[in-house]
Amino acid sequence: MADSSTRSELPRISDDDMLAMNKELERMIEDVESMSAHLTWMAYDMVALRTSPELGASMQKLKEAYLKCRAAVCRDPDQESQIDKSAETAVTTLSQM
Repeated sequence: MADSSTRSELPRISDDDMLAMNKELERMIEDVESMSAHLTWMAYDMVALRTSPELGASMQKLKEAYLKCRAAVCRDPDQESQIDKSAETAVTTLSQM
């Protein structure tokens, strides 16, 4: 008897509220799936970099080439000279490894 009285006291949820909760739940699930995909790619990138150190050096060279190209396109000579100095330092550091 106690069960039947507590069940009757529970508030009824309207169809609009139920629909809103379902939409919110679906949005939350999509967000979690997106985070999961990002974490998977991050883990993949970490494993690739740890198993192949040359990949890290190649990525650094690619970044430096991009920065040089961007500086040339933007016509910023100060930035271009700074990039040249950092590229020389990076090459020296990588060759010492």
